[in-house]
Amino acid sequence: MGKCAIYYYTLTDEMRKEEKLQWLNENRIKDIPFIHIQPDKNHNWIDLTDNDWDEMIPLANKETKLSKNKNDETAVFKLFSLGVVTARDEWVYDYDKKILEDKVKYLIDVYNIDVDKLKNMEKSKIKDNVDYQIKWSRAVKNDLFNNKSYSFNNENIIYSIYRPFIKKYLYFNKQLNEMQYQLNKLFIKKENYNNLSIVTTFHDQTGTAIQSTDLLFDYGYGQRDSTCYSLYRFTENEKIIENITDWGLKQFRNQYQDKKISKEEIFNYVYAVLHNPEYRKKYEMNLKRELPRIPFYKDFRKWVEWGKKLMDLHINFETVKPYKLKRIDDVQFDKSKNPNARIPKAKLHADKDSGIITLDEQTILTGIPASAWEYKLGNRSALEWILDQYKEKKPKDPTIREKFNTYRFADYKEKVIALILCVTTVSVETMKIIEEMGKT
Repeated sequence: MGKCAIYYYTLTDEMRKEEKLQWLNENRIKDIPFIHIQPDKNHNWIDLTDNDWDEMIPLANKETKLSKNKNDETAVFKLFSLGVVTARDEWVYDYDKKILEDKVKYLIDVYNIDVDKLKNMEKSKIKDNVDYQIKWSRAVKNDLFNNKSYSFNNENIIYSIYRPFIKKYLYFNKQLNEMQYQLNKLFIKKENYNNLSIVTTFHDQTGTAIQSTDLLFDYGYGQRDSTCYSLYRFTENEKIIENITDWGLKQFRNQYQDKKISKEEIFNYVYAVLHNPEYRKKYEMNLKRELPRIPFYKDFRKWVEWGKKLMDLHINFETVKPYKLKRIDDVQFDKSKNPNARIPKAKLHADKDSGIITLDEQTILTGIPASAWEYKLGNRSALEWILDQYKEKKPKDPTIREKFNTYRFADYKEKVIALILCVTTVSVETMKIIEEMGKT
């Protein structure tokens, strides 16, 4: 049997389904300019790259992660992890700590009733008799099969990064989180033990989202699977140790002939490089397929400085100097002047061309600079993430919708305004740094 040859032709991603079907209808197969394709060494057939990717050092790899011997480590970071997969976000996340507590307690109560009620039932019949007013998953069902009861622990409620620049309370608990990956080795529930992490998302459909944080993060942080690389990690006894390997430190010191380079400086350097537009463009296809690799740029200290500035902005985004936007309020909704005024309807809409955000029927913010919209995490700007996540949305879970649908934008309006002012500053300053990178 002879070898098979594969020929390939693609249409632009911007074309809609109907346009592609019309194109196929109008073009005969024999007239389509197919090209003969062959796979690369990693068995990729399309979107092949021709760059120096393999010559750069790995940010992380499974071999280093699993290695028991330091001499076998060949990546900058020892551990890396995906974000928490809850399989029940509406039950275990909330802006309000008390509401979250009520939801989790309700779920646990319903679950425990089923444990007691179904403990003598045949396993094959249990799935048809559980109370589906709560969110079940494979792990929770397995606990039910094993007659394992749950109990609520307030210490499991932690603050987390849910989406870019969006913090929520999370019930971080192995029983009610489907997957926690390596997060327990990178984040511990103790005061003054915050770890610094770089969270990344690289995906065809949603683009690139990168943010530093000192909080545990969600798997869907950037709308797709998201990975973190932390400065530190913790032993089983909760002893803090460095997560950047000695191998990684050696590579940097040898490259720059500088024995004073520290692991924290490498951390900042990496963060800057991941924000470099030239790096993202050149290695776009590689980043969507593999864990990042890092080049050695000239002027190491400059990249460290940029990374440190970016990290300070992105971690402390709630406390930076607020940008001076103009707030305009419609007095007809002012209860101090009109006691019968109704609560204004939430809108949370952005007019980027005009630099205006309409929060609700009462309030708009004007004067948002064009550069603020240019700072994107995935397919949204940082400001658009805030508007999207604080909209009033009908819960998908029927029980949450019936019993716990308490979110109203009006309760968070002033907080959101303060957040928008700060994140506008973050966005503008971030773009200034990124523009500087483009001049190197």
